[in-house]
Amino acid sequence: MVKTTVYLDDETAVALKCLAQRINTSQAKLIRAELRKFVADNPPPLPKGMGMFSSGRSDISTNYRRLLKQAVREGRWP
Repeated sequence: MVKTTVYLDDETAVALKCLAQRINTSQAKLIRAELRKFVADNPPPLPKGMGMFSSGRSDISTNYRRLLKQAVREGRWP
């Protein structure tokens, strides 16, 4: 674990302390659990352009020759 410091306003600090006492756990454990949930619910965005050209197919690398021939026959490839 990594130690960090978090500054809380007085009202939030009192509410956190009361909640921790009421459910018989530590303030740190409560903070870690809620931060874990927050991070899981807010994943980082995909890199720009990722998924823009998704065909929905998973067999392209194994069937590329057949797919290219079919595209040429149908006039979808030069």
